[in-house]
Amino acid sequence: MFSKDKLQFQAIELPAQEALSPEDMKSRALAFFGKMKTRHSTRDFAKTDVPQEVIEHCIATAGRAPSGANHQPWHFVAVKSPNLKAQIREAAEKEEEAFYAGGGGDEWIKALEPLGTGVEKQHLTDAPWLIVVFAQRYGEFEDGTRYKNYYVPESVGIATGFLIAALHHAGLSCLTHTPNPMKFLNGLLGRPASEKPVMILVVGQAAEGATIPAASTIKKPLDVVMTVK
Repeated sequence: MFSKDKLQFQAIELPAQEALSPEDMKSRALAFFGKMKTRHSTRDFAKTDVPQEVIEHCIATAGRAPSGANHQPWHFVAVKSPNLKAQIREAAEKEEEAFYAGGGGDEWIKALEPLGTGVEKQHLTDAPWLIVVFAQRYGEFEDGTRYKNYYVPESVGIATGFLIAALHHAGLSCLTHTPNPMKFLNGLLGRPASEKPVMILVVGQAAEGATIPAASTIKKPLDVVMTVK
């Protein structure tokens, strides 16, 4: 971690890594791909409780992500309080009303049509957990002195990817929700002005009979998203 006074480099041995054969590497890569292929965003959540320890382990995994200068410019607020979830839903739906009334622009709203989104966000109160992801614009030492964080959007994006993968690996469903604007989350959750809310992850077990938009299953093929030189 970055500190105010102890700025020195010290090399330590890389923690033990498995020496895998090329065949084992391919097998593991394919198995993980197979698992992640089953990941889909849904808006249909069961109200079944999910142990807090599961959420803690998944967020701890997110915290292992690489970051600019190792500043780890993120904070995750795990919300289980029904009252807080209701307040978040109410505020989010107000923003969504403005968005769908024209604030989002015709092109954006049209792009969302195949996904079937709308103003009502029942999933925000149905799901047992909401994880609100915050990006720390700058850090502060104990004496209040500020320091700059680096590659904040990239770092937080990587950590959020780790988190989504960890949640799926734990057998949970999640939905990325980004009401615009999201400044209301700082006040509701008591986060400082130095932090910018990035998204809400709606987390829980999928409800029986849960559905997903057919359009969301259409993914770009490998030869479109990858180039080998």
